[in-house]
Amino acid sequence: MEPVNSFPLRLCRAALPGAAAFLCAAAPMRAQQPQPSPAEPEAHLSMPEAHLSMPQAPLSMPQAPLFMPQARLSALATEPDWTSLEKYQGKMSRQEFTNLLDTVYAPGGAWKPTIEIDPDGAHILTSGTNRWLLHFAGEDATVIHAPTYWRPLAELPKLPPAAPPLQGVTIALDPGHLGAEWAKMEERWFQIGAGTIPVAEGDMTLLTARLLAEKLKQEGAGVLFVRNSNEPLTRLRPGDLRDAARLQLQRQGLRFIRDKYDGPADLLRMNSVQWTSELLFYRTAEIQARARLVNETLKPDLVLCLHYNAEAWGDPKRPRLVEKNHMHVLVNGSYAAPELAFDDVRYGMLVKLLSRCYAEELPVAEHVAASLAQATGLPPYQYTTPNATRVGPNPYIWARNLLANRLYQCPVVYIEPYVMNSPEVWDRVQAGDYAGRRPVHGKMRESIFREYAAAVAEGVSEAALALRK
Repeated sequence: MEPVNSFPLRLCRAALPGAAAFLCAAAPMRAQQPQPSPAEPEAHLSMPEAHLSMPQAPLSMPQAPLFMPQARLSALATEPDWTSLEKYQGKMSRQEFTNLLDTVYAPGGAWKPTIEIDPDGAHILTSGTNRWLLHFAGEDATVIHAPTYWRPLAELPKLPPAAPPLQGVTIALDPGHLGAEWAKMEERWFQIGAGTIPVAEGDMTLLTARLLAEKLKQEGAGVLFVRNSNEPLTRLRPGDLRDAARLQLQRQGLRFIRDKYDGPADLLRMNSVQWTSELLFYRTAEIQARARLVNETLKPDLVLCLHYNAEAWGDPKRPRLVEKNHMHVLVNGSYAAPELAFDDVRYGMLVKLLSRCYAEELPVAEHVAASLAQATGLPPYQYTTPNATRVGPNPYIWARNLLANRLYQCPVVYIEPYVMNSPEVWDRVQAGDYAGRRPVHGKMRESIFREYAAAVAEGVSEAALALRK
């Protein structure tokens, strides 16, 4: 079929120096490497994509300067409140803290330029040359959790006989990207052949989330939506971010900064104020707005970030299908030293580490991955870039620093099944949503949306049963 139109995945500028990387960190990069929507530092620049984390300002334009070099902040971030970490004093042993840094959050010694550990505790760089001292608990001390708005599954009341496994659990669903008119701006949209159904990730994740919500409710969960429409949560628009975009480009040392770009096929579009302001809008400001909703209003026990993956599809006017299809599931971690040089990123990592989110994220991710693998038959995706780290024995589970899974201050499981531009997934998208099973791509199948939703619901329910024993 002849392609009608498409928009390539937004390129992640991981190779660029300094804060440039942080523009992309909000979502995983999936154009060249099928990664979950890039992360914020994983600015998805790879510094600190797409494929979905900093203390947030209000939904309106931040009052503080967008960039404050003296505070060493990533794109659009506000200065963190380091005093909020005082509640973690004496709650974690030195061994647990160091082990989490080395194996999950900052492997390879990425933490050492900004954190010093000695017999007194951990001396953590805050801003400039200031440091905050974290006192450790004794190695034999009973594990004590600092107060958080979320509740570990293992600490919920035991289930009465015949009770559904998710009774008393509040889950927020975050359908990745935006969809509708915004999908083309995000370059998460393509179409092949006149009269075919466009592949738009934001629309697909929203449909999946609505189906998943019903499944989770049947299992007893209270379900909330981070996004339940195709409208952005942030009040900012690309036009509001042009000054910030221009400053960002200047700080990259570009000699020639363009005002606009000539469409998705323009190979130099990333040097334009238009493209950079769009990126700041949907990848940074939007995720920050979602984080404020999660942390200040929804306050769930768990967030499920729903995405579909993709491989590079080449010429946007003639997108190609690829013979690859795979899946993976992400937890927060794998921060690089350049990312941790940003005060807000370092603070965000510490909130996740000290609140012990990993102890909750990993088992849920493992159960979800197992259920999805069984339902889909998809092989695990293998990262070949240093922005992700394998954690645990499950080959589908990776740690990655994405804007959403960093900024949401609770356990977050970031789910990336299916390659949207594979022949099989293309055919399944063209088949749409339907009840029951139909022959699609040579096999009797559920709709791709229902298969995804059912497998995730099953995995989360099994995790709850295992943790609530």
